Amino acid sequence: MPLPLLTTDQLRQQATRLPRVPLAHLPTPLEEVPRFAKHLAGPRLFIKRDDCTGLLFGGNKTRHNEFLMGEALRQKADVVVWGAGVQSNNCRQTAAACNKLGLDCVLYLSRASHNDDIQGNLLLDHLMGAQVHIIDEPMGPALDDLLLAKAAELKKTGRRPFVWDRIIGRPLAAVSYALCLAEILDQSRAQGVEPTAIYAAAAGATGGGLALGKAVLGWPGKIRLLCPIHWPWDTPADLAEVANASAALLGLPQRLGATDIDVRTDYIGPHYGAVTAAGREAMDLLAQTEGILLDPVYTAKAMAGLIDDVRQCRLGPADTTVFIHTGGTPAVFAYRDELME
Repeated sequence: MPLPLLTTDQLRQQATRLPRVPLAHLPTPLEEVPRFAKHLAGPRLFIKRDDCTGLLFGGNKTRHNEFLMGEALRQKADVVVWGAGVQSNNCRQTAAACNKLGLDCVLYLSRASHNDDIQGNLLLDHLMGAQVHIIDEPMGPALDDLLLAKAAELKKTGRRPFVWDRIIGRPLAAVSYALCLAEILDQSRAQGVEPTAIYAAAAGATGGGLALGKAVLGWPGKIRLLCPIHWPWDTPADLAEVANASAALLGLPQRLGATDIDVRTDYIGPHYGAVTAAGREAMDLLAQTEGILLDPVYTAKAMAGLIDDVRQCRLGPADTTVFIHTGGTPAVFAYRDELME
């Protein structure tokens, strides 16, 4: 028997069972980009402006943090322990969210992905007053373990830490992008269009949430996720696991498998954070046709994937495509030398 599907309003109602704190400027705009689309000679194209979520230059992590910080407040945390690369968009938005909510923020930032010049997101972390620790551990399981250990040390001193945790944190964050898909579909229909494909730079909570939204809303279109990094695990299976944990949090029966996840790693380049020629072309084309800036690490590479799909005739004039701009633009300043080559 087919599982019952939800309307967009019903999905929003299910999400009210979880703690949430308002941080983002929602709904973000859904903006058609006809000059860019004309240049590609492919599908009708819209950009979901999640670079405009409002919290310290915006980005997709602001949506995540509405649920993560809601859980932190539920736990009566007084300090948040977070970590990622030294130019992390996630940490920048988290530091701002902590300030807005009166929480201390301790960041462990890996220089393995980029130099630690105080520029871009790292400059903003300092301006937010976060306690910044630069480390050599690469992103991945070792950094996750370090964060848990540092949180345990804080707890021994009487603090009440909330720590980024893959098992708990990602399913909570993913709920926000199931809701984002509902937002996209409502906005599209209000403009008299029905998307056939959605593209995003995602390999974690954002991708898992979009996949869950597709399943519970019964949307028949394609969600293509473009990975910005090679993770040391089976990414499709991992994203399905995130989506299933989110469904359980929401009390929904849908469950996904790895084959339900359309994820590609073709556009990462030689390593995480590397500026690629295809990504740079995508940045230039969108900036010079629409005045919208992508970032070199995430969104430019995802847009390079969309452009390649047009050129390979995987997208055509019959399609209406939405590209989710997940933010990251402060990192552009840290990549000045690479972008000016």
